Amino acid sequence: MRYERHYFVYMIASISRVLYTGMTSNLHKRVWEHKNGVFEGFSKHYKCHRLVWYEFVR
Repeated sequence: MRYERHYFVYMIASISRVLYTGMTSNLHKRVWEHKNGVFEGFSKHYKCHRLVWYEFVR
C-alpha cells in the first residue's frame, strides 16, 4: 500500500507587505506558530502574521 502525503503551500504577509512562503502538512498549527512567534527566524523578525494565500497539494 502506498502512503500519500498531503501538504499545504502557503504565503503569510506582514503589515509592511513582506511575504513569507512555506509548506506544511498542518496549516492550522503552522499559522498559529507564525502568529505567536514560536520560532526565531524570518517570519518572526518581519512580523509576518496574516495568511494571505494557501493551496492544498498532493
